[in-house]
Amino acid sequence: MAPISIKTVLISESVDPRCKAILEENGIRVTEKQNMTKDELIVEIKDYDGLVVRSATKVTADVINAANNLKIIGRAGTGVDNVDVPAATKKGIIVMNTPSGNTISAAELTCALLMSLSRNVPQAAMSMKQGKWDRKKFMGAELYGKVLGIVGLGRIGKEVASRMQSFGMKTIGYDPITPPEVSASWGVEQMSLEQLWPQCDYITVHTPLLPSTVGLLNDESFAKCKKGVKVVNCARGGIIDEEALLRALESGQCGGAGLDVFVEEPPKNHSLVEHPNVISCPHLGASTKEAQARCGEDIALQIVDMVKGKNLVGAVNAQVLASTFSQESQQLIKLGEAVGSVLQSFSASKKPFSHVQITTQGDCMKSSTGYMTSAVLVGLLNHESGCCPNLINALSLAKETGITVNQAHCASAGAAEGVCKVEIAANGCSYKASGSVQGGVPVLLELCNSVFRQPISLTGNLLFFKAPANPQLLSSLAGVLATEGVEIESFSAPADRSGDLWYCVGVSSLLRDLSALNSVVKDAAQLGF
Repeated sequence: MAPISIKTVLISESVDPRCKAILEENGIRVTEKQNMTKDELIVEIKDYDGLVVRSATKVTADVINAANNLKIIGRAGTGVDNVDVPAATKKGIIVMNTPSGNTISAAELTCALLMSLSRNVPQAAMSMKQGKWDRKKFMGAELYGKVLGIVGLGRIGKEVASRMQSFGMKTIGYDPITPPEVSASWGVEQMSLEQLWPQCDYITVHTPLLPSTVGLLNDESFAKCKKGVKVVNCARGGIIDEEALLRALESGQCGGAGLDVFVEEPPKNHSLVEHPNVISCPHLGASTKEAQARCGEDIALQIVDMVKGKNLVGAVNAQVLASTFSQESQQLIKLGEAVGSVLQSFSASKKPFSHVQITTQGDCMKSSTGYMTSAVLVGLLNHESGCCPNLINALSLAKETGITVNQAHCASAGAAEGVCKVEIAANGCSYKASGSVQGGVPVLLELCNSVFRQPISLTGNLLFFKAPANPQLLSSLAGVLATEGVEIESFSAPADRSGDLWYCVGVSSLLRDLSALNSVVKDAAQLGF
């Protein structure tokens, strides 16, 4: 990936001092301003390249749209539901989190709540502080031999499983992404939610908050569970339907709940928190010295590594960038953008685009289809009004403007290696181009069925024109260009010499008006690299 320039970063919450120190050690200016209102953040964010937050700062679309220079939003923690990721993606801003920074802390708190639920530890401790000695009132149950259902088998779910297995619990789980054979290797049998609910004595959730996970445990789910099932949520408020949970607690269908997160934080409706069978914490999942130090350090190191072009870790909306750090990938990205720019110059008067077909060819491009597609779209969309495309937002911008994008890869054909072929449809017209990288430079091999004798280096100022083969063509063109104060620096002709063909000349400067060529050529396009 080409290095992204990050010169200034705003830290809007209390983050471990190592975060600021690491950024500053690498030449990035850091400003810390906490407890800003939304309006204050909108005013403040305008001039920063990066923003580092925890969970309290709400990075809304309004904030993102006010950020003129913002290139990255770093979340020092796991979840990013306080960031409008689609709005950031549309603007080409990387959203990054620290996927492993608070894993151990969140897993340990989950285990602490499971143990506290089984033995009524907080209630007994409070009773003791009130001078009571209620041994019978706080009769508990062993965890040994009980079934723990883990919904969400990512990093935290895995750590919870390994710890609770040491208590002799049977661990079962559900995850739509983690393969069953992977979770089986660390002792968790996967099954559907319909199979999981009735088997569990305890249930813990470790999923992100998504439309598909909101209210995952609801009235219907609780009805399928064992009577007295105990539940824990140290993930995100809303995964367990709070009203349904309260009803289940009051009916005895749920025997207890350990809650570290709530739909509204702090919760204004205290009926759930005050229920005698609920143990609650004020969102302490990542509130350990170790987790805060790790998350603060991780987000700073990830930003620095990205800026230096080393690698990209934790990007939740820019997976396409993960494989773009090699010199070879950089050359291919330049090729894709250049071919896209060539076709954009041809279709500028015939917009809008309706369809783009991108085909990569050759073994060396097998893994590049994703970022090559985005690179071509960057070139195609680069001169659109109000459009600032990059590899992050190119696909979403294309979709938004109604462009159908298809991509494919095919094996090498003969000696042709590492070729990118693009065809676009615009207002009933079709244009095609293909190129490759030669000597580290993007070159054009073919344009609208005209195969060039020598590949055209996609550098400098280029003038493409369509005309019938004619011995006087070049001299006639040179005369017109000279009248316009433009010199020819190179000339490329197609191998075929019959019919209307596309030619290319390198020129000292671009023409002010292509209509000056009307007496010599049938069609023309120009662009500068």
